[in-house]
Amino acid sequence: MTNLESAGLILAGMLALIALRVPIGAAMFVAGAAGYVALVGQSALLAYLKGLLWARFSVYDLSVIPLFLLMGQFASAAGFSRTLFQAANTFMGHRPGGVAMASIVACMAFGSICGSSVATAATMSQVALPEMKRLNYSDRLATASLAVGGTLGILIPPSVILIIYALLAEQSIVKLFAAALVPGIVAASLYLVTVRIYVHFAPGQAGLQPRAGAEERLAAVRAAWPIAAIFLVIFVGIYGGYFTATEGAAVGTVATLGLGLGRRQLDWPAVAHCFLPTAQATAMILTVLLGANMMNTALAVSQVPADMAAWIAGLEVPPLLIVAGFLASFILLGCVLDELAMMLLLLPILLPSILALELFGLSLEQKAIWFGILMLIAIGIGLVAPPIGLNVYVVANIARTVQTGEIYRGVLPFLAADFVRLTLILLLPQITLWALRFVR
Repeated sequence: MTNLESAGLILAGMLALIALRVPIGAAMFVAGAAGYVALVGQSALLAYLKGLLWARFSVYDLSVIPLFLLMGQFASAAGFSRTLFQAANTFMGHRPGGVAMASIVACMAFGSICGSSVATAATMSQVALPEMKRLNYSDRLATASLAVGGTLGILIPPSVILIIYALLAEQSIVKLFAAALVPGIVAASLYLVTVRIYVHFAPGQAGLQPRAGAEERLAAVRAAWPIAAIFLVIFVGIYGGYFTATEGAAVGTVATLGLGLGRRQLDWPAVAHCFLPTAQATAMILTVLLGANMMNTALAVSQVPADMAAWIAGLEVPPLLIVAGFLASFILLGCVLDELAMMLLLLPILLPSILALELFGLSLEQKAIWFGILMLIAIGIGLVAPPIGLNVYVVANIARTVQTGEIYRGVLPFLAADFVRLTLILLLPQITLWALRFVR
């Protein structure tokens, strides 16, 4: 059996196990272990497994994942999402489509604390949907703006999926956070423009509310500024080199807890309740990482990723066309797989090929960071693209009276904005890499 056939059987076995509803981490581990035995033998597998747990989980940087997850749990339990939405709505709600715009801004702000696209969409939907219904927003605009706004949680630091990419690609978490910031702001800006264009060409889709007075705006700022201060402390500290990403996560978690307790939006039973979902999510992520490590090792032994990289580098095809093809695969798979499974499945195969290409004269580190941001944008598109956009189904589950097809029709203009953003980042890597100069 050739190495290519062995790698094909490993991937086919993993997909078969996933189809049988085996958890993704277990499916990757079993398929990888079986492939490793077939390639190098059972004794080699046992020798490898002896040190696998220590090698995988003794990595200090992994501690950033439960810390940021816990910070998001504290923020959700304390109701910071409502505070952020009310502040944004106070300043923007009187404009045409203003409440939908405020929802997107609040999604961006809450995503910077929460770090999860699905959690951001679910939390903000519970907060913003009642207000948009009260103002007679169309179901299409209200739900679509929340579904796409939730995808900002995957890109705006501290994104958990971005941290995992940094660990798998062996890149700096801090540099990836910096690289994601401008594309995240570009995404939110394009979504706001899309809402404005939407209500201009489809009048009657969004009701207006009275303009907030100066006193009301001041009260909103007073309520929201401590949350914004947490964000600024984390990122100024990380980017300024005052503490590492893990230390920044610890500072943010303690600050979020302190603010929630100080405002009496959290009590100790609520705090204790936050630890269980954090532990469950952390265990899931680490299990998947363990399975991915096993499968990636088997694929590396087969030498297929290296052979594929060499073959792709020798193709007489424009390198950007190859990158675009890889991004298309992420978008298509995003319709049937969640973002973590998708990244773990494709990254070990595709990243060596990207690094082997000549792209704008970028260094290996710059190519890895640039492609990571492109990949997250493509995954975000997959989260709202038909037929199985995960964020769409999350919002539909909360807005129970709205048909899923109606949400997808509302999402289409935002998808157009996403493809504009993806094209800009693809053709102008300096948009992504510009912020790296400020990282110490």
